Amino acid sequence: MICVQFIFKPGTYDDDFHRLDGEIDAYARRLPGYDHVELWTAEGGLVNAMYYFADQDSVATLARFPQHREAKGQVERWYDGYRIVVTEVKATYGDDRLPG
Repeated sequence: MICVQFIFKPGTYDDDFHRLDGEIDAYARRLPGYDHVELWTAEGGLVNAMYYFADQDSVATLARFPQHREAKGQVERWYDGYRIVVTEVKATYGDDRLPG
């Protein structure tokens, strides 16, 4: 499993942001390798949107999505800083009472 974390400090959102964000999220959720998403907000306002996929091919497909490429070119408009972290999840465990 692959986890792609988009960690960012929110800035000013506009109609373009909301349109692209919705289209990208909907597309990601329809990909065959999509597993789930988790969204966290930390003290200080940083946000971490973590998308989990079955494989790297699914991540690459999302990266090629035209609206995703469009948004990447305008990221400074909407965020006061960001970082992408891509990790391979080796294992998860717990009591199975949490979604995902």
